[in-house]
Amino acid sequence: MGALRLPSPRQSFEKLALALIVTGSLLCGGPSAARSGAQDVAATVELSALPPEARKTEETIRRGGPFPYSKDGSVFANRERLLPANPRGYYREYTVKTPGAQNRGARRIVCGGRQPASPETCYYTSDHYASFARIAQ
Repeated sequence: MGALRLPSPRQSFEKLALALIVTGSLLCGGPSAARSGAQDVAATVELSALPPEARKTEETIRRGGPFPYSKDGSVFANRERLLPANPRGYYREYTVKTPGAQNRGARRIVCGGRQPASPETCYYTSDHYASFARIAQ
């Protein structure tokens, strides 16, 4: 059996920060509040509130690359159905580097649109697709 790996203090802080953003938006009941339906994203997060690595990834997406990981830009199938329903190929996923991680980590940006370098909307997840927050520009 492998050794138990605990999250770094930074990873724990980032998860806590995203949870507070989501909770705050739900409590405020504003336009980013949760709506009924499995395909609704419960929260909105300002790009400036994301970790610096996420801001850099978003900038690289809009430049059209180059991307550090071969999986970046691949089709995201939305199997969890947490994002609004769209045809296959609409969403693409990109890795957000996690400092200290020895693999791609759990953080991603998923963008949707017809042109990958000009996405219509993007979402951030720090927990490998268990939850999403729409990135406000």
